[in-house]
Amino acid sequence: MIDAMRESLLAYGNTGLVAWVVLKILVIAVPVIIAVAMFVYWERKVIGWMHVRLGPNQIGPFGLLQAFADVFKLLFKEVIQPSSANKFLFVLAPLIALVPSFAAWSLVPFDAGLVLADVNVGLLLLLALTSLGVYGIILAGWSSNSRYAMLGAMRAAAQTISYEIPMGFALVSVMIMTGSLNLAEIVMAQAGSKGFLDWYWLPLLPMFVIYFISGVAETNRAPFDMAEGESEIVAGFHVEYSGSAFAIFFLAEYANMILIAFLATVLFMGGWLSPLQGWINADVAWVDWIWKGGWQWTFIKAFLFSFFYLWFRATFPRYRYDQIMRLGWKVFIPITIVWVVVAACLKYFGLVTIGA
Repeated sequence: MIDAMRESLLAYGNTGLVAWVVLKILVIAVPVIIAVAMFVYWERKVIGWMHVRLGPNQIGPFGLLQAFADVFKLLFKEVIQPSSANKFLFVLAPLIALVPSFAAWSLVPFDAGLVLADVNVGLLLLLALTSLGVYGIILAGWSSNSRYAMLGAMRAAAQTISYEIPMGFALVSVMIMTGSLNLAEIVMAQAGSKGFLDWYWLPLLPMFVIYFISGVAETNRAPFDMAEGESEIVAGFHVEYSGSAFAIFFLAEYANMILIAFLATVLFMGGWLSPLQGWINADVAWVDWIWKGGWQWTFIKAFLFSFFYLWFRATFPRYRYDQIMRLGWKVFIPITIVWVVVAACLKYFGLVTIGA
């Protein structure tokens, strides 16, 4: 379907090419922006319930429009630039943080054939794109010419780089098991007749846990939010930002959070595959996706992973900075190195079957 649409637009020459590029950008940007708005609402509601509060309940039915009201408020506020800031880099930094987080969404397969960019080296490209966001954070801290912002940027950069290593090893173990870097092929390699027991979460359980916790740390979320430690450094790297520039940083952070939830689903939890695969083989219209699989399962699983972000934030106290570094370098990295070898042995000796 996507290929047919592309060919029909490209038939109009350069105009069609521009239209195709704009369409792809909109197909990524609009759903992600709406998802972020709804996720912010859900976060405030869930944490409110955990604190025995109501959460947003005034603007719109059940407070559903609260997130959109906050967005409009930020967009209409003035972007104040510090007099001693580097003006060009100060404006550029939020965009450098935002663009890679949006571009990575084009690689995520939601269903068989439902992916914007079905790239054979998707896993490698994904790792590269998610690594670029840290440059925006460093530039934001440096260009603000503020000690608080610079300290927050250095913390965020060190934390992101530290936790990218175990995340990278987790991706390597998935690649070893599948023998492919294509995300759709990684999902199909988890197909089988034993339901959710065919998925990679079982043979790669330590990698699965480490990947998700490292994702929480890489996105600087509680309890790993030392880069934005309000009690110490005010608001971290974006302390000098206001208005639409702050909104862009906010959007990039939440887009990355939801992306990590979808990637954990695709890499370890079978993506669009049903947890009942191979157990039920009935043919019933409208509901057969429950056992046959479909995009609905991708969103259900990603929603559950997104909920863990909120649960962590409401439950755990903030780590000290040395504890965060120790967890990454002395615990996660040694475990992932060992489990890469274990994954290679499982694949070499045929202890894990790949595909249906």
